[in-house]
Amino acid sequence: MHISSDDNRLQYCGRIDFDDPKAPVFVYAASFVSIRFTGKSIAVKLANKRAYWSSRMGYILDGQQGQFLLASDQKPSTYVIADDLADSEHTLLLFKRMDSCHIVTFLGFELEDGASVLAPAPLSSRKMEVFGDSVSCGEVSEAVEYAGKPDPEHDGEYSNSWYSYAWMTARKLNAQLHDTSQGGIALLDRTGWFMEPDYLGIESCYDKIEYQPELSDVKQWDFSRYTPNVVILAFGQNDNHPDDYMAEDYNGEKAKNWREHYQRFLEHLMQIYPKATFILTTTILEHNENWDISIEEVCQKVHSPRVHHFLYSKNGKGTPGHIRIPEAEQMSDELTAFINGLGDEIWK
Repeated sequence: MHISSDDNRLQYCGRIDFDDPKAPVFVYAASFVSIRFTGKSIAVKLANKRAYWSSRMGYILDGQQGQFLLASDQKPSTYVIADDLADSEHTLLLFKRMDSCHIVTFLGFELEDGASVLAPAPLSSRKMEVFGDSVSCGEVSEAVEYAGKPDPEHDGEYSNSWYSYAWMTARKLNAQLHDTSQGGIALLDRTGWFMEPDYLGIESCYDKIEYQPELSDVKQWDFSRYTPNVVILAFGQNDNHPDDYMAEDYNGEKAKNWREHYQRFLEHLMQIYPKATFILTTTILEHNENWDISIEEVCQKVHSPRVHHFLYSKNGKGTPGHIRIPEAEQMSDELTAFINGLGDEIWK
């Protein structure tokens, strides 16, 4: 029994391209579709298109997490998630583990004949958005034996947005999440690591639903579709490539230009989301403290009760590699406590 992607009993969350409701495109990490159903089996039909790394989808089925490898031929394929379930009610959450190293088109679920689809539980009214980089996506998070160490060689198999500090924090706060983050990205074009050799920055991608030119035509995002209560800006780590001008000369022209662009970006988002609370931060990934000092300077200049600068206990000096699950857990505990300390009013 086929369940179409536009079935109103399905529940979606994330910045997803719904231009074709029967073939929505998942771009960002932590985007998901969920279904409540009866029966003994469930499969999903997907079409995957990759730019780099192997592609994997994640799922939570009745509270148990799993994953499966996606084909790379761009053709629609059916993936069996389970075929020996108890004949009772089940809940599946199918999510994108990785950033736009690939995009995946969701073409519906397949249930056994006679199964039922049940109405979804409502999503929380609380909404978060994170503009960040690979750390916010949960990149290489499952390489737990490398906690506090450089990354191992990998082909994307360790990356899992479920274990990003961003999604952990959202779950602890009982909030929806748009994880509008991309591995390797910096604030400015021609810096960072995303889309070498020319490099695309957040300034070119933040307002797009599809922004990876190797995979699809670039499309604008309609900001009216999702209005967060809390917005986290979590970048300033990839910005030191190809040169760490902030460490070399805090008062130099390049450093001043970055702060000016950061302030303009923040103030622009404040106009788009006029009631949101903004949290400015980086992460525990090793970086020069001048980036955080710059963010504090911008925070002071903006001088708004809606804008807060947050530092982790190990900010900028926790690890030379990506954030592993235990490290993300600690980060999310600290960030959750900070957000809770701002009071319930921020969610209204």
